[in-house]
Amino acid sequence: MTRVLIADDHALVRDGLRHILDRASGVEVAGEASDGATTLAMIRDTTADVLVLDLSMPGRNGVELLKQIKDEKPALRVLVLTMHAEQQYAVRAFRAGASGYLTKESASAELVAAVNKIASGGVYVSLTMAERLAQSLNEHGDDLPHHRLSDREFEVFRRIAGGETITQIAQALSVSAKTISTYKTRILDKMQMPHDAALIRYAVRHKLFEDDHET
Repeated sequence: MTRVLIADDHALVRDGLRHILDRASGVEVAGEASDGATTLAMIRDTTADVLVLDLSMPGRNGVELLKQIKDEKPALRVLVLTMHAEQQYAVRAFRAGASGYLTKESASAELVAAVNKIASGGVYVSLTMAERLAQSLNEHGDDLPHHRLSDREFEVFRRIAGGETITQIAQALSVSAKTISTYKTRILDKMQMPHDAALIRYAVRHKLFEDDHET
């Protein structure tokens, strides 16, 4: 029996994932969490084989949370489930220790296969994402400015490019506006951009967040 934990801040999404997994043979949902803190508590208190993890829960950056989960529970296999369909997110997630990457729009059709694959020791990525990852390997862009950003900086960059204000980003990430301003200054410096508009133009030009519909 494969024991699965679900971490997502939306109750309807958790219910949908549980419904899919409950119908699967040989799979048992052993727990649910709605934010980073309860996710960490859950993995510490509950024995499981796979964690289905949303990268966009409130508060702590999803990739940072993933790194801590793998530090504390290296044997726990993590399937990242997210709205982010860009290869930038997948690459960062796999580097942080994920064993699989699945977009929410593909979950209904691929979730059980993904859980079974990574529970058996494999790696899972949807066909669409695999194609995008393959294409990114052929791009001559290892030295592109956005590759210099940390995971947290990249998240702030995504939100700036999406038109969010400093205050909105601070609220979404549960930090102070001053902290976000500091991150923005670092982003502009690392990417050698003069202002927010340049960041937005850069994101559009490189098609970084074109499929990102997360709010």
